[in-house]
Amino acid sequence: MTSYRPDALIASDISAYLALHQSKSLLRFITCGSVDDGKSTLIGRLLYDSKQIFEDQLSALESDSRRVGTQGQEIDFALLVDGLAAEREQGITIDVAYRFFATEKRKFIVADTPGHEQYTRNMVTGASTADLAVILIDARKGVLTQTRRHSHLTHLLGIRHIVLAVNKMDLVGYDQAVFDRIVGDYRAFAESMGIAAFTPIPISGFKGDNITGLSGNMPWFAGPALIGHLETVELDVDADRAKPFRLPVQWVNRPNLDFRGFAGMISSGSIKPGDKVRILPSGRTTSVSRIVALGGDRAEAVAGESVTITLADEVDCSRGDVLAAMDAPPQAADQFQATIVWMDQAELLPGRGYWLKLGTQTVTATVQPPKHLVCVNSSAELSGKTLELNDIGVAEVYTDRPVVFEPYADSHDLGGFILIDKASNATVAAGMLNFSLRRAQNVHWQATEINREAHARQKNQSPRLLWFTGLSGSGKSTIANLVEQRLHALGKHSFLLDGDNVRHGLNRDLGFTDADRIENIRRVGEVAKLMTDAGLIVLTAFISPFRAERELVRSLMPEGEFVEIFIDTPLEEAERRDVKGLYRKARAGEIAHFTGISSPYEAPQDPEIRIDTTRMTPEDAAEWIVEKIMGTWSPVI
Repeated sequence: MTSYRPDALIASDISAYLALHQSKSLLRFITCGSVDDGKSTLIGRLLYDSKQIFEDQLSALESDSRRVGTQGQEIDFALLVDGLAAEREQGITIDVAYRFFATEKRKFIVADTPGHEQYTRNMVTGASTADLAVILIDARKGVLTQTRRHSHLTHLLGIRHIVLAVNKMDLVGYDQAVFDRIVGDYRAFAESMGIAAFTPIPISGFKGDNITGLSGNMPWFAGPALIGHLETVELDVDADRAKPFRLPVQWVNRPNLDFRGFAGMISSGSIKPGDKVRILPSGRTTSVSRIVALGGDRAEAVAGESVTITLADEVDCSRGDVLAAMDAPPQAADQFQATIVWMDQAELLPGRGYWLKLGTQTVTATVQPPKHLVCVNSSAELSGKTLELNDIGVAEVYTDRPVVFEPYADSHDLGGFILIDKASNATVAAGMLNFSLRRAQNVHWQATEINREAHARQKNQSPRLLWFTGLSGSGKSTIANLVEQRLHALGKHSFLLDGDNVRHGLNRDLGFTDADRIENIRRVGEVAKLMTDAGLIVLTAFISPFRAERELVRSLMPEGEFVEIFIDTPLEEAERRDVKGLYRKARAGEIAHFTGISSPYEAPQDPEIRIDTTRMTPEDAAEWIVEKIMGTWSPVI
């Protein structure tokens, strides 16, 4: 290691060193594959051979290699990347590690992604911004399930350049027959899933064979070496600049009254002052007045650059909107078919509302039961009712309002999205929009002359949705029925939707699984919304055990019209009443998915009205609710 000498310019003039690299193109790539295929070792070797390690780092690496390394007395290059204590203890990669290095021709950012199936979500994170994937295979083991899974994800994420690095050739005697057999096996799999081309390279990350130059140990291989290939591969950003202009607005920059600019990174195309643009989803058109960037105004900006654009006209434009070429705008829709990679321990609940984040747009989305799942080994289509951890499936996605998008094959920025659980704020899935559904374009809102305000004026009341929630046996239906009687006595127009009654007709096809409960509440929420549009005061008495679905119904209603009424009855009290004998059957295992026993109930955190039935009679509760809602006492019935 005494011959190791980093670039002398780093120590003498760091500014000059940085300036030297500033004009070089940047390639982002990932290393992926199965466990112990040598991903971290390869990246460590790349950093070492490109002389990107400082003297103190090298000393620490030598010390760590002797203490916790896996290569005897030789340097364990994996330790340059595996920084977590758990990674070093177990000799595996857990988190995504990003490293920068450079050669004479190009700069690189490489993501070391985990091989374990448990951490597939981390691999997807690393691959989401990559231009190229290096898929490693242990020459002793050949193509494994995780190799196929990562290859499938790489293909789904639209990475066009794939290097098949058959690693640890030193452990098989640099045998060409081993290499040829593995490449043949992988080619058969790749063709079955639509990977048109890949570059196979036999390497030894530990020994350095075919990394920076061709190795004498494998004279049968004509090249290229790994670094040489990475230095010459075409960058995706070059192709993006030839596409129509797109700029997702991240921020409206308003430092003073005389300046209003729209800031963001250009995802594709180029733009100049005077160019006509369209603002989506509104469709308004205008032209570019100025392009402002660090250092002053620009005559042109291209894909990959972050700029602030000012417009010639005062038009409504905010975060989440997209500035696009006027004559070639993207689409806007609220129903799609998408390919989804599920990344959460908890399974997908079809019909549940999740946050969907696409570029700078954030909307509420629901996912329907999958059309099919994808087998990562054979690419076969499998049946399934939901998505579990690491599943890949195709499903329809509905959003609560139109989003601006392009198919993922055309634009990663406007076609790739993530799903976020509203309760935990955890990212549960990554997805790729394939196309909008035809019915999204064919079905439109029909304008009517008599609107909801006119219906409400005719009835001389303000529409409300009184949403009673609580455990089975809490008294929801009893209290809701008493409230409706009092509203009727006041001359108010109302309608009561009871949970049991609705299941006799509208929802008779639904069971009591979590997914069916979610669909039950979604349907009731839509019906209740239509009834309030007619000017009615609607009362619903449903367990509605999940906060997410109650909030979804709230989001359907105008501000202030959704009133959550929590009938707060302790489980032991509800079970003591047990008028229908349901708790007894649930305890005996005769009823599955029973709320409070074998299925959870998520109590409201901040309801508009809370009724403690251990301290208040149903009659008093109904009287108090009417007073709170109507602002007056009702006649005694």
